[in-house]
Amino acid sequence: MTPALLLGTLGFALFLLYDVNSVTARRRALNALFPVGCALVCAATALLFYGAAAAGALRTAGSAALLALGALCFALLLYCLFFALPFSDTYVDPQVQRRVYDGGVYALCRHPGVLCFFFMYLFWGLAASGTPFLRTGMIFSLLNLLYALLQDRWSFPKTFADYAEYRERVPFLIPTGASIRATVTTWPRPERKKDAK
Repeated sequence: MTPALLLGTLGFALFLLYDVNSVTARRRALNALFPVGCALVCAATALLFYGAAAAGALRTAGSAALLALGALCFALLLYCLFFALPFSDTYVDPQVQRRVYDGGVYALCRHPGVLCFFFMYLFWGLAASGTPFLRTGMIFSLLNLLYALLQDRWSFPKTFADYAEYRERVPFLIPTGASIRATVTTWPRPERKKDAK
């Protein structure tokens, strides 16, 4: 296992522990697991970039275009995770039986960040052709998909009072015509529901 793959895998392990804590012990000190996990995945990605740059794999015009597309996906990922939802309610003080935020990108599909994450590593991996970037990025994407499945089937139904109903209305990953229309009409983000705790 390469250092980048090890760091990224540890990051996802911390994400898993963060979700387990949000359902079971709910210890505030363990809320730090999520940002630490993010830092590990970012460090792993930095190692992949370093290896690709050292191998001279990022010097073509095609690579520049792919890097730009990956950067756009990264910006969209940050938006989905940290700006499309109220940061404090989502990450700092997770409460039991909150309400789902179902507008904007969260009307498009239930886990829009998974799509951004996948395409980010796809574009960056293609830009770094001939290096482990693409293979490692696809492993991270698989881990991210498995993490989203765990959230969708276990942790989110236990922490969001209306998640079952949200799951019936909004597709898991692949947008539909109805979900695209809902995204357009509720963009950029719905107001916080009055009955949210």
